[in-house]
Amino acid sequence: MTEQGIKQAKNDEMKKIGEFIKDIDFTMMTTINSNGELEARPMSTQKTEFNGEVYFFTFEDTEKVAQIKANPKINLAYSDTDNNTYVSIKGTARISKDRAKMEELWSPPLKAWFPDGLETDGLALIVVTADAAEYWDSTSSVIAQALGMAKAVITGESYDYGENKTVDLS
Repeated sequence: MTEQGIKQAKNDEMKKIGEFIKDIDFTMMTTINSNGELEARPMSTQKTEFNGEVYFFTFEDTEKVAQIKANPKINLAYSDTDNNTYVSIKGTARISKDRAKMEELWSPPLKAWFPDGLETDGLALIVVTADAAEYWDSTSSVIAQALGMAKAVITGESYDYGENKTVDLS
């Protein structure tokens, strides 16, 4: 495949991942704490076209920010059970105080967490740059999936869940 073809395939995969996660508000963000243990918490993804980066508003003086500064490796786990789509994004996080980006991403519901809006003391962005993503996508209905699982149990064949792919985004 040519360099142009590789670049186009990567863009196509990035677009597909963006489509999978665009309507999923909350993700489980996993960081590594000072003991080397994994810690996960729900975070609201800010709506923007996925270009390999994902954004989250936060307070700068939180434990998760300290963890990111100590070890920027991160995982984001998205789950859309209604559409049987799941995405895991491995990436590198950084903390940003980019006011223009905050203005671009700000939406009124964020005032529930940040009552002074963009003027909230300690407001920051967590920016996750995706290194790789893995997704699982089954377009089958729940009934079709149940029948497929039952068939697999009866016949001893493996169940075909749907598409599962790992994509290098670095």
